[in-house]
Amino acid sequence: MQYALSNISILRRNLIMAAPLVTLLLAGCGPTGRPQQAPLSAPITPVESENLTAPLNESRARVALILTLTQGGRPSTVGQAMRNAAELAVSEVGATNLDLIIKDDLSTLDGARQAAQAALAEGAELIIGPLYAPNVKEVGRLARAANKPVIGFSTDTSTASRSTYLLSFLIEGYVDRVIDHALSRGKKNFAALAPENDYGNVAINQFVDLAGKRGLRVEIERYAPGQPGPAVQRLASKSGQIDALFIPEQAENMSAVAGLLSANGLDSKKVQILGTGLWNDARVLNLPALQGAWFATPDNAGFNAFAGRYRARFGSEPARIATLAYDAAALATALAKTQGDARFSEGVLTSPTGFNGTDGLFRFTPEGLNERGLAILEVRSGAATTISPAAKSFASGT
Repeated sequence: MQYALSNISILRRNLIMAAPLVTLLLAGCGPTGRPQQAPLSAPITPVESENLTAPLNESRARVALILTLTQGGRPSTVGQAMRNAAELAVSEVGATNLDLIIKDDLSTLDGARQAAQAALAEGAELIIGPLYAPNVKEVGRLARAANKPVIGFSTDTSTASRSTYLLSFLIEGYVDRVIDHALSRGKKNFAALAPENDYGNVAINQFVDLAGKRGLRVEIERYAPGQPGPAVQRLASKSGQIDALFIPEQAENMSAVAGLLSANGLDSKKVQILGTGLWNDARVLNLPALQGAWFATPDNAGFNAFAGRYRARFGSEPARIATLAYDAAALATALAKTQGDARFSEGVLTSPTGFNGTDGLFRFTPEGLNERGLAILEVRSGAATTISPAAKSFASGT
């Protein structure tokens, strides 16, 4: 299927430019994501909501952390890793004026609703979490009625709003970064090969929108999940007309796709293969057909440094998305220390200069989405090598 998109009007996400704010460097991690060596004050122990006995101190910031700590009646390893990461952030920043109210949403909509209601009743000024899209929507609805902001972790952009900010790794950001990098390297004729699922749909919609902004003509082939064969064959028949191929597919499915690319003569030395941050995975990096492929992702250095500190504290490996909970908790703690009564206001949270976190530069838009500084990595001999580093600051006025 071919799209001629040069005349499509694209609605850009406009940033509301508030009065200039200083860039907040999250305490506990420097510009490269490595821990700063400044001495920390005595770590504060996060307060479990069910164990609250002390009277409320109005001068302290109270932040709720809503996570899926149990799922189907069993402990959630991802939820526990995110909780650990948040507690690590609070202790590393050295908070003395913040209480962390921890709630379990039980991986259900009712659980999320009850957790949010309880957190707000206990005086939460900001809610961090939850993870799943329906739960983020429900928590956002309740928090908005109470005029309190939320920093959620869903990748579903429909959950975002003027008071519900997403700190997740958004598919749209991956697409924009890798396609623009390919354009900067002289690629002109793009195609996409994508599964017919939620991830593929979002990626292709963003790909089409970006093509419209850039005036590109693109070829798109879709396939039923797990059945890429016919789509690869159709694309191979047009391989002489393309010089870049975007494949927004999960890491666990790329072995089958890569095998079909080779079998149908789609040579990565002739057609530049492009992917998303999901490819930062050994299952992709070791595939012969994908050597030389490019993908967008947060810089690895920050996560590697965080993982080392996490292992030292908890004796286990963190889930990859645990850095989201770390950065959200570190941001809340730092704002509580530096921004006074305006600490969680829209103007502070949407500072156009953004923040530096474990996964690099990020900022929230007033609409609740995020923009990130992403690196471009190239697959080489089973590893990922940075060929275009992540931005260290946002362009002035954008």
